[in-house]
Amino acid sequence: MVSASLVAASPAQESAASNDAIVPYSRWHGEADRLRQRYTVGSPTPHLVLDDFLSPAAAERIVAEFPGPGDGWTHYVHYNERTLGMTDRRALPTSIVEVIDELNSEAFLDLLNRLTGLSLLADSSLEGGGLHESGRDGYVNLHADFTVHPHRPAWRRDLNLLIYLNPAWDDAWGGALQLWDPSVRECVQSIAPRFNRAVLFHTHAQSFHGYPDPLRCPADVSRKALALYYFSEESTRPRPASTRYRGRPGDPLWHRALIRLDTIVLRGYDRAKRMFGFNDAVADRLLRAVARFRDR
Repeated sequence: MVSASLVAASPAQESAASNDAIVPYSRWHGEADRLRQRYTVGSPTPHLVLDDFLSPAAAERIVAEFPGPGDGWTHYVHYNERTLGMTDRRALPTSIVEVIDELNSEAFLDLLNRLTGLSLLADSSLEGGGLHESGRDGYVNLHADFTVHPHRPAWRRDLNLLIYLNPAWDDAWGGALQLWDPSVRECVQSIAPRFNRAVLFHTHAQSFHGYPDPLRCPADVSRKALALYYFSEESTRPRPASTRYRGRPGDPLWHRALIRLDTIVLRGYDRAKRMFGFNDAVADRLLRAVARFRDR
């Protein structure tokens, strides 16, 4: 029998050993088999909640250099959400770009594949991901994410990684990530957005999630996260589905109707985006124009 200590590490694992300054690979690889079992049986969708996910120094550096209001942010402000996103690498601090690049590296993909049993591809364009921020009264209604990359039609979206960046978050402020059953009848998991906590979950057409109650944090506090999405390449093009928002049991009919109407409008935008190659800067301009018209 060959000793486990003599088994050669993969190139990705050898590379990872030098990057523990960002991701503590040695820790996560040491727990990978146990964590994969937890991921597989996760309900309502395979998922993991991993505290102290990044090295403390890397997580603290992101918080310290998290960009304030200004250029580079996309304003996702419509009936189904009120939040901000930033995917433009030119607007991101170098230290945050370094973390993102590590989370898109072969070493990190190797870790994700061990944790999930998938065979994943990284999205350097950060479509829909990057930095996320919501202030007081911010929210994202329950939704299932778009299923196919808008600019890579053979790429099926398989995994979401959310890393929360909220020191001293008070649970009374809300903002917990809710994971709902496929029929949207019951919230199965509620995960507080605590500092340096990562949530990995399998995303598909029925993986409804969100934080639909407006945040009650102080005006000078916001809910911050780093989001990355990972894909699998299919031999035949999968049929795309745009983001689908849903109401909760007990929501009034008028609220459900407005959620549905907003979803129909966004579906049209998604189709145009796939057809004409739009990026979310276009959505930002459109949503700002609608907001100015509405606020007159």
